[in-house]
Amino acid sequence: MRLDVVGKNLIRVDAYSKVTGKALYPQDIYMDGMAYGKTLRSEKPHAYIKVDTREAEKLEGIIKIFTYKDVPKNSHGVVFKDHEVFCEKKVRRIGDPIAFVVGESERVCELALKKIVVHYDELEGVFDPLLAMDENSPKVHESGNIMYYYKIRKGNIKEGFKNSHAIVENTYKTHMVDHAFLQPEAGVSFIDDKGRITIMVATQYPHYDREEVAANLNLPQDQIRIINTNVGGAFGGREDISLQTHLALAVYTLKIPVKVIYSREESFIAHSKRHSMIMKCKTGADKDGKLLAMKAVIIGDTGAYASWGTNVLRKAGVHITGPYYIPNVVVDSYAVYTNNPFAGAMRGFGVTQVPIAHEQQMDILAEELGMDPVSIRMINMFGKGSVTATGQVLTESVPLEECLEKVVEGMDFYHRGEEAK
Repeated sequence: MRLDVVGKNLIRVDAYSKVTGKALYPQDIYMDGMAYGKTLRSEKPHAYIKVDTREAEKLEGIIKIFTYKDVPKNSHGVVFKDHEVFCEKKVRRIGDPIAFVVGESERVCELALKKIVVHYDELEGVFDPLLAMDENSPKVHESGNIMYYYKIRKGNIKEGFKNSHAIVENTYKTHMVDHAFLQPEAGVSFIDDKGRITIMVATQYPHYDREEVAANLNLPQDQIRIINTNVGGAFGGREDISLQTHLALAVYTLKIPVKVIYSREESFIAHSKRHSMIMKCKTGADKDGKLLAMKAVIIGDTGAYASWGTNVLRKAGVHITGPYYIPNVVVDSYAVYTNNPFAGAMRGFGVTQVPIAHEQQMDILAEELGMDPVSIRMINMFGKGSVTATGQVLTESVPLEECLEKVVEGMDFYHRGEEAK
């Protein structure tokens, strides 16, 4: 096989402009007659709201303040349309967008944000996904707090544990993580020479952005143009809409270029996070270390909105068994609404969190059985022809044994172990 990329030293086409500082990002773009935009965001995690923009609108230099009333279709979301472009009646997290101020300068926009009056009728919030699953807990959305449920059933779990010589049972927790990409969100919108609403933005999904913006404005997609600028990091955090529809709505209404730059603080509260998870695992093996059974419950905090929660918790459920053959498996995986920051895509889609559970289970089992942590993995790891807990047959590219052997060799694992004794 002739490989054109693998093993070759290739020049990245954007590398030179980035390392020399010549790369153009949205915040570097200026246009004649350009206005500026700022978003008013909720300071409460759960409340009914009433918004009064009258005093802010009187400020000299303010062009327009947009609210839900100005949006033809006020819902969006990558899977479920449970976000609002601007909250109409209720906020569900700190940072929810309430209004969008457009003015002649960033300074006057900031002054206007302070003049907008938001009356909060605070509601009891729920911030623990375990509590949120209780039907008597406050409802983040009217449909209930269990946003998604995924399950796996394979073999006979009772027989698997009955025949196990060693059984370990533990609960593992991971926390929310921010992407903290170097370039905070920014964008510029204008009407191009063909009359199209054009948004220059650093995004991971320009095609999805176009779909969402067109739907929000109730326009055909061919009237929306997304230009993807250089992207200063993303890691999943730019998969959800942030400022795209705000910019599109402003330029569609005002017919002048509009620019938005988030501060680092606003970026933190505006975009999604990695799902925190609670993983309850029970794993059994025979006296030789062969895995016989695993039961797992995964509870993922998807925060106030669904985003990619379905995909993340499905993948977490699929991968909680690790790279190991286990004949008897029961998995229940949940994505749960809370009033926390909303969680979505971040490098790995749920596959990143679960090794914290399944690999510690393997280490503890090895200790219980008087085995070393390498041997128990060698006995159980997938190879060609293995069948996963979901019934997938692995027919190619399963180099786990070779990989682990190389790691053990590089670590001088067994020699070091003898020295430690």
